[in-house]
Amino acid sequence: MFTASETSVISLVVLAAFGILAWGFYRARPFGKLGILAWLQSVVLIAPWLLFFGLFAVGIYINLVGVLFFLVASTVVYIWLGNRLRAADQDAVLRSRATERIINSTQETEEAPNGKTQPVEAPPKIELVPIPDEDLSAMRGIFGIDTFFATETIPYQEGVIFKGNLRGEPDKVYERLSTNLQAQLGDRYRLFLVENLDGKPVVIVLPSRNDIRPTTLSQKVLAAILFITTIATSLETGGLLLGFDFFTAPERFLEPLPIAAGILAVLAAHEIGHRLLARRHQVRLSPPFFLPALQIGAFGAITRFESVLPNRKVLFDVAIAGPAAGGIVSLLLLLVGLVLSHSGSLFQVPTEFFQGSILVGTLARVILGSALQQPIVDVNPLTVVGWLGLVITAINLMPAGQLDGGRIVQAIYGRKTARRTTLATLIVLAIASLANPLALYWAIMIVFLQRDLERPSLNELTEPDDARAALGLLALFLMVATLLPLTPALAGRLGIGG
Repeated sequence: MFTASETSVISLVVLAAFGILAWGFYRARPFGKLGILAWLQSVVLIAPWLLFFGLFAVGIYINLVGVLFFLVASTVVYIWLGNRLRAADQDAVLRSRATERIINSTQETEEAPNGKTQPVEAPPKIELVPIPDEDLSAMRGIFGIDTFFATETIPYQEGVIFKGNLRGEPDKVYERLSTNLQAQLGDRYRLFLVENLDGKPVVIVLPSRNDIRPTTLSQKVLAAILFITTIATSLETGGLLLGFDFFTAPERFLEPLPIAAGILAVLAAHEIGHRLLARRHQVRLSPPFFLPALQIGAFGAITRFESVLPNRKVLFDVAIAGPAAGGIVSLLLLLVGLVLSHSGSLFQVPTEFFQGSILVGTLARVILGSALQQPIVDVNPLTVVGWLGLVITAINLMPAGQLDGGRIVQAIYGRKTARRTTLATLIVLAIASLANPLALYWAIMIVFLQRDLERPSLNELTEPDDARAALGLLALFLMVATLLPLTPALAGRLGIGG
């Protein structure tokens, strides 16, 4: 059973969640049906966890099968509500468009006192922009009443911003505008459909010479050096697990080699996953810049996009492909290691080893059973390698900056939410560093190397579909389940420990 303090904490978490939902409903009501549907989606996502922790607080335990059932059910309802939301939004757009056409038609037929027709709208305001006049004239010609009605032209860096009104679905409008721009000016310019600070759609046109630069030779040399260093730190991790220091006894490299190979296999699967989806979407990636770490071999790798992304769906696909591939390999290694574990296996670990992760502890309890009630558990080396791989994957799924998790959040929820989750992640890591120095190291790496968000895609308005959103939330949940340890009370209820 939970202690009184743990029960109080869980109760406060549940009450805070209900408060957030109530505040969300208050904010959603003024938006009518669309707002309520969006609010219901958030309710569906949080409902399984409210139920799980709420029942826990009163002493009722739901097993893993029940939790998975509620997760699947909530995902199905989430996707259904998303379809309803998109249908309702499309109806609202059509009604608004029809109303605008009626008003415009009426205004066009009105006559002034002198018998002449009144202009519908004032001509777009044009300011001096840092591009040739003939190019600017061609750009203004790509817009139309049924795509994007430009009302104002503003200089921006080496290009121009067109303010106006979006007159269609963002993906279809972007496709037409970019096709028209290419037909007029070739590949000399890039067209971005994004939101301005007021949340209104704008079109930004920039010279293509501002595209992302490819990796230089010196950067490729650095990537090679970091890869060699990662091989060495992976061998050191294997040596530490076997009870010796590889750097002081390099002649024993054959002993930690299988463990190092397992870690490197997870890293390789992660990078291959990124590159397969990048090639599918015709996106170029830089070489991976691995981040070696003595404790776990590596923290993963930094990989830059070397081409402009067409939309947020591509950003999501490329970002999640790496953790998906690396996570699957890690999970298979863990499961095989648990199945092969027996009395007399190579590694002997204390039972508390399995209390360091909700996901690993639960899987170990299902496979090893009563063996986890002993103070020392014999495990196959693949168990440790799989766990290290899951930790590396989970670290890269943290919702911060240009980490895979940060890119996933940016793709699903947009840049504003991604900035907030980045700040929240850094705060959590700062607090966690009081107990684990690795958290401080990783927070410093994020601040100096990956705190910035990914560059906006060409079509920043079109969001990923609900299936991708659900998959992203599942990935973030598995990240939390991997990094969050079991409380002593919950471990006892699961039968982990004496």
